Amino acid sequence: MGKYRNRVTMLDGIAFDSAKEARRYAELRLLEKAGQIQSLQRQVSYVLIPKQERGGKLIERPCVYKADFVYTENGEEVVEDTKGVKTKEYIIKRKLMLWQYGIQIKEV
Repeated sequence: MGKYRNRVTMLDGIAFDSAKEARRYAELRLLEKAGQIQSLQRQVSYVLIPKQERGGKLIERPCVYKADFVYTENGEEVVEDTKGVKTKEYIIKRKLMLWQYGIQIKEV
């Protein structure tokens, strides 16, 4: 059991962080097969703040948001997160995604 009482769930040989995320993946795969969405991807990373170096030495690692799913719907890129608990860290990253990339995360 995970930090927020979620259970790792296997589907199609893929480990998902929660049963909710696995169910959403199954739904999105059906939508993709039906032609309603295209180019479904999992665990896509977006660099929100690049790594910080000084004198060639790493002083801060990059701040990265990892989307649960990214796909195209009606010609538009959709970045989706399957949320159970909205942590403070997630809320900050959601705001940075909007500021840095102009992407509003779809929360399911």
